[in-house]
Amino acid sequence: MNKILFLSAMLTFTFFACANKTSENKNKMESNLISANGFQNENETITLAGGCFWCIEAVFRDLKGVSRVTSGYAGGNVKNPTYKDVCSGLTGHAEVVQISFDPKVIKLEDLLEVFWTIHDPTSLNRQGADVGTQYRSAIFYSNPAQKAIAEKSMIEVATQLWDDPIVTQVAPLKEFYPAEDYHQNYYELNKSQPYCQVVISPKIKKIKEKFGSKLK
Repeated sequence: MNKILFLSAMLTFTFFACANKTSENKNKMESNLISANGFQNENETITLAGGCFWCIEAVFRDLKGVSRVTSGYAGGNVKNPTYKDVCSGLTGHAEVVQISFDPKVIKLEDLLEVFWTIHDPTSLNRQGADVGTQYRSAIFYSNPAQKAIAEKSMIEVATQLWDDPIVTQVAPLKEFYPAEDYHQNYYELNKSQPYCQVVISPKIKKIKEKFGSKLK
């Protein structure tokens, strides 16, 4: 009899323990879902391609409201590409930066105005001496609202800055692959290199002159 009572008590304890754990897991999943949907984490991300990602990254890191800029690859059909793979021009990927920003501090429209200013969106698959589809101009949006903003900005802002037709690709972001560690924060860590001095520094100077109030 005592054994039966013991087993019954253990079963009851196990039932309530499992029920509590299920409830905890459910709450945790709901918390993660809320964070993923942006109710707790209000930052947005946009992924931009405008030639060499070293240049784009260096500029956007300095803007108020931008919390993170990650260099990487997007827009292609090869999983987990390396820098060498992308440079071959055979992966379909472009060099991009994924920007995490607080829309309460800086709007996507403002980021795109900077984007149109620091690269040539009329040059097909090319930025300066960098030639190939990996250097194309592109906006990879994360939702329909971003697509609408990008298309509107292209018509109303980019065409006012550039005389030739805009060739920037506007496409949904399917997958983003972070670049190798040595590409991250490249300009800040390699300012003395000739490429940084000749190509990137003038872009940063231009942004300081035109968007000084938006800089950190």
